[in-house]
Amino acid sequence: MAASGAVESGPVGTTSAPSRAPAPVPVPGGLFRPISAEDEEQQPTEIESLCMNCYRNGMTRLLLTKIPFFKEIIVSSFSCEHCGWNNTEIQSAGRVQDQGVRYILTVKAQEDLNREVVKTDSATTKIPELDFEIPAFSQKGALTTVEGLISRAISGLEQDQPTRRASEEIIAERIDEFIVKLKELKQVASPFTLIIDDPSGNSFVENPFAPQKDDALVITYYNRTAKQDEMLGLLAEAPDEKPQEDDLRNEVLQFNTNCPECNAPAQTNMKLVPIPHFKEVIIMATNCDNCGHRTNEVKSGSAVEPLGTRITLHVTDPSDMTRDLLKSETCSVEIPELEFELGMAVLGGKFTTLEGLLKDIRELVTKNPFTLGDSSNPGQAEKLQEFSQKLDQIIEGSMKAHFIMDDPAGNSYLQNVFAPEEDPEMKVERYKRTFDQNEELGLNDMKTEGYETGLAPQQ
Repeated sequence: MAASGAVESGPVGTTSAPSRAPAPVPVPGGLFRPISAEDEEQQPTEIESLCMNCYRNGMTRLLLTKIPFFKEIIVSSFSCEHCGWNNTEIQSAGRVQDQGVRYILTVKAQEDLNREVVKTDSATTKIPELDFEIPAFSQKGALTTVEGLISRAISGLEQDQPTRRASEEIIAERIDEFIVKLKELKQVASPFTLIIDDPSGNSFVENPFAPQKDDALVITYYNRTAKQDEMLGLLAEAPDEKPQEDDLRNEVLQFNTNCPECNAPAQTNMKLVPIPHFKEVIIMATNCDNCGHRTNEVKSGSAVEPLGTRITLHVTDPSDMTRDLLKSETCSVEIPELEFELGMAVLGGKFTTLEGLLKDIRELVTKNPFTLGDSSNPGQAEKLQEFSQKLDQIIEGSMKAHFIMDDPAGNSYLQNVFAPEEDPEMKVERYKRTFDQNEELGLNDMKTEGYETGLAPQQ
């Protein structure tokens, strides 16, 4: 059964003229500030707008903010003091991500209903136990909770029930029965599954146990199909011209792009770099002259290896922090002593040192606004502080720990300072990938030999 987007019966409001309220003072660091209950300077912009219900003037409030794992968003809220009509929606202000994302949450307790959820317009919501689905682009984007998603679906189904009871009584009775089942979900009498599938990659479901792994939440990143790209309005790229036969290994290629922070024109440098005792990688670096933002990304310059790679380093000395490290997009990181696990695609590809990667992990975990302010659980701040302190001890060399890199594609690397001899503190294992790992890498359906057989001859 599918829920329609009838709950969104009209646009937020048609802008007529801005109010005479003083213009907000420009905020240092850009228009989009991280969302925080403790930031008193973060105030919405008010615009006088036309109410589409009574056609009198109401008020639209716009808040430009940042949400972790979701980039920038625009939260808009419209209210009319004349007729009482109000409406709220959320729009992504960032770009469409390189990959789609699928969240599978097993709701087992009332606490799971309070998880923060960011659902964009392009996301599809499913509850398999009820055969229930909210199609993409049938509702506006929302910043809500799991319980809020269910309540919003109930409101959408109840909205046209009086009309249905008068014209289609049997269908109305079936919908009433289904609404009762949706309301029972909010009691969590038995576990159920919530699936949010967003081809744009801009949806998010909170992990309340961060930085630890959430066993109830499974996050999968995938490559979009041509149909999904068309749905998002992404045009197919023109076929590349035949590459020139010039040796590009000694050249730094440059191409124009936009800064991911301030959207100003910037330049990205790209170079093919050979790593000793490993392979060639492509390093891409962007430096924005406008806001000073700098970023780098690493892509593998070769194919997926026949075997996966698992690298285990026993960190015993501060000098281990200077080891060169290449983390591909398919590599996961684990620190057993901290009960910490970093999934695939998080932080992207990086070519840095062990110390640099650990500092990036600390910044990713400790600067999550969902763990601060009113939305934080008791004791969560203490857990994050303890995690940060232990991570600092590992970086300083006062705490021994094991650093594990697991890359099913075999394209990650950690420097062996004793090369070409073996490193006594580092263990490199090659293993055969499982079916699920091959599925995530898209290898199960890939046929590189004999693919021309079986094709019907062209007449």
